[in-house]
Amino acid sequence: MSALRPGDITDEMIQAMDAAKRQGLQKDLRALAANIRADAEGRDDSAEPG
Repeated sequence: MSALRPGDITDEMIQAMDAAKRQGLQKDLRALAANIRADAEGRDDSAEPG
């Protein structure tokens, strides 16, 4: 295997970057879902029955 030169990007590096992006997006989506759920529960608590 040849030595890496500055600026070389390997398939493993690309896969690691993709995995990090997916994990970040999943975390963002979970936070968004939690906020939506909290907002919906807040509205339900303040809504008048009827």
